[in-house]
Amino acid sequence: SMASPALLMRVVASAYSVAEKAATIVRKVMAAGDLGIVEKTGANDLQTKADRLVQMSICASLARKFPKVTIIGEEELSSDEVAEELIEDGHCEEILKKTCPAQYAGIKEEELVIWVDPLDGTKEYTEGLLDHVTVLIGIAYGGKAIAGVINQPYYNYEAGADAVLGRTIWGVLGIGAFGFQLTEAPAGKHIIVTTRSHSSALVNDCISALKPDSVIRVGGAGNKIIQLIEGKASAYVFASPGCKKWDTCAPEAILHAVGGKITDIHGNSFQYNKEVKHMNSAGVLATLRNYDYYASRIPNTVKQSLVP
Repeated sequence: SMASPALLMRVVASAYSVAEKAATIVRKVMAAGDLGIVEKTGANDLQTKADRLVQMSICASLARKFPKVTIIGEEELSSDEVAEELIEDGHCEEILKKTCPAQYAGIKEEELVIWVDPLDGTKEYTEGLLDHVTVLIGIAYGGKAIAGVINQPYYNYEAGADAVLGRTIWGVLGIGAFGFQLTEAPAGKHIIVTTRSHSSALVNDCISALKPDSVIRVGGAGNKIIQLIEGKASAYVFASPGCKKWDTCAPEAILHAVGGKITDIHGNSFQYNKEVKHMNSAGVLATLRNYDYYASRIPNTVKQSLVP
């Protein structure tokens, strides 16, 4: 008989199905029309009914299957009983068929930390910019992002009534990333993707210094990493605090699985152990290729303004 799949592969396979369930919740809340918007720290920091229900669904579903894993979600929620219809018990068979990389084969539940952003791009969601929205489930081991799932609930939503709505991208270091077509940005073009709703003088000064050919402003960290792996942008630059560990964990694993790189503005790696502070206070710099080109051009004035 075949040995049962390694824990990591079972976690990723479950996270895949859990993210698909999350997407149906996101679409249902939007279709019902009452988003239940709450301001957390201000008009750019929102929480909706979808954020709350999705986080409950993801965290409860994964905790039920993997009770010793640490799960850290963005939203502060009371630990009430979660309604049974929010629980997803399935898994993706395709993922279980892949061989777990040897260095992760012996991982135990208590060594994993899962970082969850139930709805990345909430502000855009409330404004109807639905293609910006992602559900992020990142899996860390030894403080490092090693696997991730990104679901885009509204992928294809402008493609007409017959189009299949939504997609799930997943990746594991040492295996690769799947669910999209890996594409490099046009050679010799410097296309920067950055924040849409959290701009500042520093953010803009940093981008100007890089002399880009063009700048794309979109919501959501997950969405920005997708722009890199699909070749729509050559660098993701965010010279500001504000991004959190649950924004970067899943995207980092997927980007690194295909040979890209993400760090803070100083070039430091992000740490994802459970004790780590949640804020990525020194910003974000990410590329699929040519990381050093952009890293070497970040102005010192910008670096001095952003303390890790």
